[in-house]
Amino acid sequence: MRPSTVGLLVGMVLGLAGAFGGFGAFVLVAVLAALGFVAGKVVEGQLDLSSLLGPGDRGRRRDR
Repeated sequence: MRPSTVGLLVGMVLGLAGAFGGFGAFVLVAVLAALGFVAGKVVEGQLDLSSLLGPGDRGRRRDR
């Protein structure tokens, strides 16, 4: 199974486990499923978020 599919399923399960019933539960499941899907795409390498996250440690030297 592809990582994006696994991420989508994990997000949906966590959403269902965290909230039972009502419109808020559906919104929570949708948001967590979307986050899981995006995380899966990042793991697969199909989505690059480095431009949104900033430079990180790339400019630093580690001469300790």
